Amino acid sequence: MDTQKSDEFYSRLKSQLADTTKWPSNYLYKFIVPTDDDKIREIQDIFDNTGAVIESKQSKKGTYTSISVTVHLENPDAVIEKYKAVGAIEGVISL
Repeated sequence: MDTQKSDEFYSRLKSQLADTTKWPSNYLYKFIVPTDDDKIREIQDIFDNTGAVIESKQSKKGTYTSISVTVHLENPDAVIEKYKAVGAIEGVISL
């Protein structure tokens, strides 16, 4: 995703989160990642010490792992910060 599209996406997301959610609030992230212990650990490390509840489930063939993260965050900026951190991991798809 190029930077301009990325900036527009995050700006729109921030606006939607501010309009539809009372903060602080719980937020549910969903990611799909190729099944790779290092990549899964990187995602877990991003949410380490946040009180996040992390659930993961492998696909039938074991090629991919879906990761759901529920975490209590203070504001839309905190949501976007985590999306950007996870987005830096190669091969991760944010849903």
